Amino acid sequence: MRGRPDGGQKKRLITSVCVVAVFLIFLYVYFGSHSDGESALEYGSRSLRKLGSSYLGGDEDADLGGKQDESATKFGLEDGEDGIIPKSFPVCDDRHSELIPCLDRNLIYQMRLKLDLTLMEHYERHCPPAERRFNCLIPPPSGYKIPIKWPKSRDEVWKANIPHTHLAHEKSDQNWMVVKGEKIIFPGGGTHFHYGADKYIASLANMLNFSNNNLNNEGNLRTVLDVGCGVASFGAYLLSSDIITMSLAPNDVHHDHRTKGSELSPWPRRLTAPPPRLSDFGYSNEMFEKDTELWQRRVEKYWNLLSPKISSDTLRNVMDMKANLGSFGAALKEKDVWVMNVVPEDGPNTLKLIYDRGLIGTVHSWCEAFSTYPRTYDLLHAWTVFSEIEKKGCSAEDLLLEMDRILRPTGFIIIRDKQPVIKFVKKYLQALHWETVATSDLSSDSDQDGDDFVFVIQKKLWLTSESLRDSE
Repeated sequence: MRGRPDGGQKKRLITSVCVVAVFLIFLYVYFGSHSDGESALEYGSRSLRKLGSSYLGGDEDADLGGKQDESATKFGLEDGEDGIIPKSFPVCDDRHSELIPCLDRNLIYQMRLKLDLTLMEHYERHCPPAERRFNCLIPPPSGYKIPIKWPKSRDEVWKANIPHTHLAHEKSDQNWMVVKGEKIIFPGGGTHFHYGADKYIASLANMLNFSNNNLNNEGNLRTVLDVGCGVASFGAYLLSSDIITMSLAPNDVHHDHRTKGSELSPWPRRLTAPPPRLSDFGYSNEMFEKDTELWQRRVEKYWNLLSPKISSDTLRNVMDMKANLGSFGAALKEKDVWVMNVVPEDGPNTLKLIYDRGLIGTVHSWCEAFSTYPRTYDLLHAWTVFSEIEKKGCSAEDLLLEMDRILRPTGFIIIRDKQPVIKFVKKYLQALHWETVATSDLSSDSDQDGDDFVFVIQKKLWLTSESLRDSE
């Protein structure tokens, strides 16, 4: 005789099935969300488009997806039309204080990129997609101090600013760096120059039969490529010979290019002499000379705007974010600065003209992060950069955050662009901890480009503890 089914056993079976189903759903949700991006604690803060109203000042239940893209980067909007300008940006986790977004090994692992290690593809740039960008303020390291001024900074830096003292032990026999109290000292040593970079440079000049053991060779040698540099002592010591060096770390990639070096004028005449490859771009000598004179006048006006805030040693590392012919950098010759000239990747590649002038630079798209350490530059010059990225459909907010990343605390930004761009940037000053230094209306300026305005900004020094605070 067949027995009646046990009701208790049936209930236990149903309960077990439900528990397993709930567990599987949990696994799907948990790992599915992590495959799209890490949490704010693990991978930095999420995109501004997903931060929620606590940063934007809106309704907590408001759906911001897509709205940020549609309105915030339209420079032509009137005040108040978008309504989602942030009151503050989140701060990235402290362990991201040295983040270089497109050279982040963690990103390679998290995205499970299939790279050919034999071709060293893991050393190449791999930029995060929009949904994986940090979009938060990169904090300075614990104990950060305003950097020591040039030229003392050639030989010493604050240890707290560069928390990597292991090289002092690993390279102790090569005299790279020495830790002394709160500072790191650079004696000028290196793998190939145990007795100092200055003596090594003099020996090179002697080998080449240059007069007075000067590697400058009466202005005929101006730009140097240092491949596989360590702490860049070689390039730092060349500056006293009026030579500027592009130092490539071991991770960087370089290629050989044909040049017309033999046709170049000696330095410093080559800075203002029309380059031999000028005709490659359809420029005449007269156009080149006018451009040089134009930027000389503009830089003089910039310095008048900056003068209440700076002294002779305030600025050292300068970037021209859209260099064109390099005339902005050329106009700074009498200043004790060096300039990184950036040429857009989708425009005329005028980089060879910049090198012909005895300057250095690189090609880059500002839709991506720049390959440099955070807090590198004292001054950023952005001539119509925002207008250009709007045409490309890239995020102006991302550009603001990237500029903040590469700018040192107390550093300056000069934006030369249309009035709607200036209005747009002004809305973000509080969130970025920036402050206005000066604004110049160029409507009566004979050197103006259309309706350009000049906006000068300074980045405040802020520190993180349990909460964000101004150091002032």
